[in-house]
Amino acid sequence: MKIRFHSYFFVFLCCTLIGRAQFFNLPSEYFTALLTERELAKKENVLHTDVKPYIHFFSPKYLHVADSHNVYKYIHEDAGVDFFFYNPLITIAPKDEKVRLRIDPILNFEKGKDFSDSIDKKFYTNTRGLMVSGSVGNNVYFETMFTENQAWLPNYVYNASNAMRVVPGQGRFKNFKTYAYDYAFASGFVSVQAAKNLNIQVGHGKQKIGHGYRSLLLSDNSFNYPYARITQSWLKGKIQYTSIYSVLTNFTAAAKKQTYGIEPLLQKKAAAFQHISFLPHKNVQFSFFQGLIWQAGDGRNRHYLNWTYFNPVIFTDVPVHGLNYKNNLLIGSDVKIKLSDRLNVYYQAMVDDLSNTDTLGNGYGQQFGCNYFDAFGVKHLFLQGEYNYVSEGSYGNTPNSLTDQGYNHYNQNLAFTIGHGQELVLLADYKFSRFDLNIKYNYQDVQKGHKPYYYNSMCTAKFGYTLNTAYNFMVSMGITYRSQNFTNFKNLNNETTYVFIGLKTNLYNYYYDF
Repeated sequence: MKIRFHSYFFVFLCCTLIGRAQFFNLPSEYFTALLTERELAKKENVLHTDVKPYIHFFSPKYLHVADSHNVYKYIHEDAGVDFFFYNPLITIAPKDEKVRLRIDPILNFEKGKDFSDSIDKKFYTNTRGLMVSGSVGNNVYFETMFTENQAWLPNYVYNASNAMRVVPGQGRFKNFKTYAYDYAFASGFVSVQAAKNLNIQVGHGKQKIGHGYRSLLLSDNSFNYPYARITQSWLKGKIQYTSIYSVLTNFTAAAKKQTYGIEPLLQKKAAAFQHISFLPHKNVQFSFFQGLIWQAGDGRNRHYLNWTYFNPVIFTDVPVHGLNYKNNLLIGSDVKIKLSDRLNVYYQAMVDDLSNTDTLGNGYGQQFGCNYFDAFGVKHLFLQGEYNYVSEGSYGNTPNSLTDQGYNHYNQNLAFTIGHGQELVLLADYKFSRFDLNIKYNYQDVQKGHKPYYYNSMCTAKFGYTLNTAYNFMVSMGITYRSQNFTNFKNLNNETTYVFIGLKTNLYNYYYDF
């Protein structure tokens, strides 16, 4: 489908009327992204792969990988059934194609039953929205997305949402009916290739750093935030440098004096992240990371930032302030080695505070993992194993409490989903034509005061069929089993057996595995 317009003004007007998704930057939903990751794992594709979402401008290989799976094609000339299975909902492309616009639906209609529920709740998710993406010439790209949601979530997610006052990864909610939530979700960005080796991206979204299912440095676990991302490429692409400046939110009233009946503004805090990645060999990638959470606003939500916040040079704040600085400073590193085109191993380290002055001890973490593509010679069979450990004194806040400079946003950790503890993650995915079977298992051991506090064991199996590859629209069914056991509070032990079926546009991650 191709619609030609003589006026570019109408195209820009359309773009401003609709709100984003991580789409042309490659979808971030983990099992969807495996098709991309499988291609990037090959030794012939020597690219930086530890900052996500990927920016396509730096190499045509990103586009080649995406196009090879019919996921991001703007225009498909065939009619009839091909339009339903392959094409975006609407494509606007002038004759010279210097300006392109595509509009796709975002839907999630899910119905579920929790067999552990004692009062027969009606679990469901009802999501409706639109995503718009487009380009102007070869150097400007934009994406935007907005959804409206009503959800009656499984009991353990519902309880966690009430405790955090946010739906995990999706922001604040209003109560809907008896046990359901009503909430909106919006994000978007504009990406400009200012020079051959310089990209500037400004938007409202989230980033992820690392090669694993989790990230101990910066994850897409929390809600979206305003950000500016500056990415540079040096030495023919062998070095990539990324600076991210963002504004995060604490669930603390910004003003000391409150006005009765008026919802208070929330406290803001600035954050800066630097990341430098090296490709010394086609089979090796290693990188370094620094994250700094600045002091939150005062009683009037005013910020007092000095030049060090805007300092773009990685690690220069460490010798000046140290890791136990009053603003939350965190450093780390990441390594990936391609043992073959199908087998990759990766490692990530995080250090928060080694002063050992807190009763919780030093703050540090480690991640070990392995990706196995086309496992045992079976095409599109993916296996992954990952182990994560984060000490209790990490991220600048004590367990289950949030300080002004905590490494968090909207009451959720910016990095490791469960905050601290150890976790084993096992993932398996098999794709055949449009069919997809994936299984994920998590085992989590969380301590409190250096003693075991609770254990989680969780397994999700899902079987799906992709109806439209352009915006990854799937029909799926699955089951989640979760068991949580507290060491000293037997009455808090609980288990969940949740069965679901639904229609969903799979573009981004929900981390309900906690």
